[in-house]
Amino acid sequence: MPKGFVVNAHRYDPYKNFKFRVILDGKPIMGVSKVSSLKRTTEVVKHRDGGDNSTDRKSPGRTSYEGITLERGITYDATFEAWAQTVFNVEGDAGMSLKNYKKNMTIELYNLQGTKVRAWNVYRCWVSEFTAVPELDANGNAIAFESIIVQNEGFERDIAVVETAEF
Repeated sequence: MPKGFVVNAHRYDPYKNFKFRVILDGKPIMGVSKVSSLKRTTEVVKHRDGGDNSTDRKSPGRTSYEGITLERGITYDATFEAWAQTVFNVEGDAGMSLKNYKKNMTIELYNLQGTKVRAWNVYRCWVSEFTAVPELDANGNAIAFESIIVQNEGFERDIAVVETAEF
């Protein structure tokens, strides 16, 4: 019976989704507690041949990448806000950084032992939405989260990250 693990043939369970890290500018972003999925969609181009008008032919068209939402509890780390400010600044057009607003980002997934098991490189990311302060509620009992939505121009799995023996 085929299994999803070669090196760790004893393993039956897939990896959990709660041990991860987001890397930006070569450093982990502090406190990220939620990352939305990486999603790619390729449009379908339909056409018909002149001799067979009853059947559609289909071929791939443009590919687009969905925005990625990152959430974290509010702290004094200003990474989200500083990155969002490179796209829009209250100082006007002169405040936008054409050199620094697009950045590459890496999302790493870890097993329960803390070993990196997968990584995805996300290219030419920029902040399209920034939530600096969530809804505040004096009757609530929750963490205050800030979030960003990051647009990107593609992603790929880092094939240098390979399955290692678990102990």
